[in-house]
Amino acid sequence: MKTQEHRQNRDASRRVGDCFAAQSVMPLSLPFFDIKVVAGFPVPLSDDERSQEIDVLSMLCPHPDSTYLIRVQGKSMIDAGIHDGDLVIVDKSMRYPTEKQIALCELNGEYTLKRVMRKDGRLWLVPANPDYPEIAITEGDCFSVWGVVTYIIHRPVFD
Repeated sequence: MKTQEHRQNRDASRRVGDCFAAQSVMPLSLPFFDIKVVAGFPVPLSDDERSQEIDVLSMLCPHPDSTYLIRVQGKSMIDAGIHDGDLVIVDKSMRYPTEKQIALCELNGEYTLKRVMRKDGRLWLVPANPDYPEIAITEGDCFSVWGVVTYIIHRPVFD
């Protein structure tokens, strides 16, 4: 059973983009300053004595056996802060997203990041970009939620 699930995950990752199991990522600890930093006037960070070490992987992936890092391709979720080339952390143990959460969905053998919403008695896949259409899930479709996005990792854009 475990081998079949691993094969399905590997096949899914080929269709989604670059996909990395959280278990395969080396542990990483970084200094963490438990203070509020305002986006206005500067706040002094006196020295490293105020920092503590945190395990970034444990913080971002509380369920490492069911968590994957996936590189995003496309622009349908930019208004949700997910851009082309970003990494999303997807937790496969979460299969029932709220309408506010972003889900990695399989629709007829293809994978997409969207919000899942119920309208007029049917499910819809809703992008976060007005240039992309909503997708109605019909009776003949093969649909499932692969997992829910728990974190988004992207580099800042400097124009």
